[in-house]
Amino acid sequence: MKKTSTRLADGRELLYYDSRDDAVRDAVDRRPLDPISTTSEIRHDPLLGDCVAIASHRQARTFHPPADECPLCPSRDGRLSEIPAADYDVAVFENRFPSLAGDSGRCEVVCFTSDHDASFADLSEAQAALVLDAWTDRTADLAELPQVEQVFCFENRGAEIGVTLGHPHGQIYAYPFVTPRTSLMLRSAAEHRARTGRNLFDEVVERERAQGVRVVLEGGHWVAFVPYAAHWPYEVHLYPRRRVPDLRALDEAARTEFPQVYLELLRRFDRIFGDAEPPTPYIAAWHQAPFRDVNRSDFGLHLELFTIRRTSGKLKFLAGSESGMSVFINDVPPETAAERLREVASE
Repeated sequence: MKKTSTRLADGRELLYYDSRDDAVRDAVDRRPLDPISTTSEIRHDPLLGDCVAIASHRQARTFHPPADECPLCPSRDGRLSEIPAADYDVAVFENRFPSLAGDSGRCEVVCFTSDHDASFADLSEAQAALVLDAWTDRTADLAELPQVEQVFCFENRGAEIGVTLGHPHGQIYAYPFVTPRTSLMLRSAAEHRARTGRNLFDEVVERERAQGVRVVLEGGHWVAFVPYAAHWPYEVHLYPRRRVPDLRALDEAARTEFPQVYLELLRRFDRIFGDAEPPTPYIAAWHQAPFRDVNRSDFGLHLELFTIRRTSGKLKFLAGSESGMSVFINDVPPETAAERLREVASE
C-alpha cells in the first residue's frame, strides 16, 4: 500500500491509498472553495449521561445529486469534484459537512472505489484488502489526536438508511468521548470478568460456535453469526477468532482472510430477499476499543452488519418501544435469519 497526503482547496486533508507503489498523486484541487466554517458543538445530556452533537451547518450538505454531479467521483472530463485525481483506488478526506470538528472530533469520508456504479460487494479481494488497510491506517493516525477517544469506521448503504450520496463510500467518526454503546459493552465485560474471571467477548464467540445454529459462515480466522438477541431482522456479527481490541492489532493471517469472508457476507445480504428487490440497505459498523480505557484489552473488535428491511417491500421502523425506551422488538427469529443467510451462499 502507498499512502499520499495532500490538501483540498479549502485546506481539508485528502489521502490516497494505492495498491501500486509507483502511483503518482499530484493533482491539484482547482475549485474556488471558501474556508470551512463549522458550528459543531458537543452537548451532554445530564439525565441519560450521553452526548449529542449539534451541527446545524449540515443542513446545507449535498443531497442526492445526479450521477454526473457526484462529488465522490474522480475529477475528469472538465468536472471538478472532492477528488482532484482523474482516477483512484481508495481515497479518504475530511468531510466538508462534519458532525464533529476541531475539539469536538473529526469526520472523514472513505471512498471505496472510483466506480460510481459499484458497491462494496463488487470489489475484488485486493480492493477490499486495501480498504481494510485504509481503515486501519486512519484508526492509527486518529488515535494520535489528543481530543480523540474512539474511532468508528462504518458504511451506510441505501436510500432507506438515509444515504445522500450514491457513490460507494463509508465514513469515519473520531469521537472526543466513549460512545454509549461501547460503554455498555465495556461495563458488561467488566462485570463478567469480576463474576467469572473470563472474557465476555470470548465466551459469546465460543457459545455461538459451539451451538452452531446461528453461525452463518466461518473461516480459519473469522467467524460470522447472528447474535442470540439480535436487534435487527437480519443482523450478523463478524469476529476475528483471535480477540484483539482494534483494527491495528489484527495479525496478517486475519487481514488476509478478511476480504474473502466479508465480501461473501455482503453478497449474501444482497440475496436475502431475491433478485426482484433492490439491493439490500445496510449499515456495517466496526466496534473498536476506546484508546485510553483501562479495560480496553478486554474489548473484542468486531463488525456488526445489519439491515432495516424485515421482509420484501417492508422496513423495520424504530417506533415507540425502540425510539422511546430503547427496547427492540425483532420480527425475525435469529435462528431463522441465520438459516436464510446460509441458504443464499455463493455457489
